[in-house]
Amino acid sequence: MSIFFSYIFLGLSLSAPIGPINAAQLDKGIKHGFLSAWLVGIGAMVADMGFMLLIYFGLAQFIMIPIVKTFIWFFGAFVLVYTGVESIKSANATSSEEDSQRATSSKSFFTGFFMALSNPLNILFWLGIYGSILAKTMDQYGQSQLFIYSSGIFLGILCWDFIMALVASSLKKLRKPKILTYISVIAGLVLIGFGIYFFIQACKILI
Repeated sequence: MSIFFSYIFLGLSLSAPIGPINAAQLDKGIKHGFLSAWLVGIGAMVADMGFMLLIYFGLAQFIMIPIVKTFIWFFGAFVLVYTGVESIKSANATSSEEDSQRATSSKSFFTGFFMALSNPLNILFWLGIYGSILAKTMDQYGQSQLFIYSSGIFLGILCWDFIMALVASSLKKLRKPKILTYISVIAGLVLIGFGIYFFIQACKILI
């Protein structure tokens, strides 16, 4: 059981560093509340599960083909810059209307999903860290334990998503428009910054 909890802690640790997903959760949370922020994380986690399955079934080599890597970097740059610009443009927008919330919920999920799916750093994480975890677990505990310990990682990620959504929705309750606007703008700039970095990396591969 202690080993399982160590994998949960690993999932928490891997999710904690500030990155595009956390910035997007913060932005959605202060504008639309807990559910929207949490759904960003859930969408990202669904994409992560896809990467896990790719690695498990040995399809990781396809992702490392130079033309595929270049496309992923460019696509990731586009998604992040677009999301960042949208965050800044709608920095003053806060809505609690039911119809708007439903639309925002679905948009939040797909925002997280596509950001994780197109994030090369996320892909490298799954190829590197999870790939080594996969090998270690198979070697020490056998295939039967692999699903259990992988579930521990995702449980840790889920817990962190919940914490981030709680923090973001708590900031919304401050009801101080200027502070919320500043946070949205900063979150947007962080996303654009990551997008520019991804674009530069794509250009390096081409050159």
